[in-house]
Amino acid sequence: MKSQNALSPVAVAQKYFDSLASGDLATLGSLLAEDIVWHQPGKGSLSKTYHGKAEVFALFGKFMTISEGSFRIDSVANIMANGDLVSATLHFQAQKANGQAIAMNGVDLMKIQNGLISEMHLFSADISAEDAFWG
Repeated sequence: MKSQNALSPVAVAQKYFDSLASGDLATLGSLLAEDIVWHQPGKGSLSKTYHGKAEVFALFGKFMTISEGSFRIDSVANIMANGDLVSATLHFQAQKANGQAIAMNGVDLMKIQNGLISEMHLFSADISAEDAFWG
């Protein structure tokens, strides 16, 4: 079944990052496959594989709760496609009222099928620091 979303994989990825940056959850949700598989790296409290939009949106909520609303991807560069795989280099940051902060580079690798993100793998420059921040 061909999606009504006729965007190229790179354009889908760009729209995903734009909707994250603007907090446009409706657009964000429209870009995720119902059965998305999300691989959150590390050994921290949030590290695991999430299945489906509901679990992924719950994860996003935990990011915002733990970071007291401060989590941001503050730059995205080098969005590159190889067929239905798209990677992007990025920088993200977050902080807590207690002064604990995190800021590092990462890579997102997503599989885009029929105009929807069906799988996401995240990579962080310092996974130990990320695990410590998220708990």
